[in-house]
Amino acid sequence: MILKEEELMSSKNLVFIIALSATLISCGGGDGAPEINSTNCSGGGMQSILPTFKTEAERQAFIDKCQSMAEKK
Repeated sequence: MILKEEELMSSKNLVFIIALSATLISCGGGDGAPEINSTNCSGGGMQSILPTFKTEAERQAFIDKCQSMAEKK
């Protein structure tokens, strides 16, 4: 069976979309805890990361780790 050029392009696009989706999903998907580093513990980093935590205890644990990192410097 010979595929028409349109069907071949459609198949290539479908394979590309599936591969891209698998790659993006394997990047973590945001389920992992944010990394404790100077960027994430800065004002702007904290402002964007803190709302991602589900509980106040998780937020406070992140803040405590950032403060601990700052004290070590």
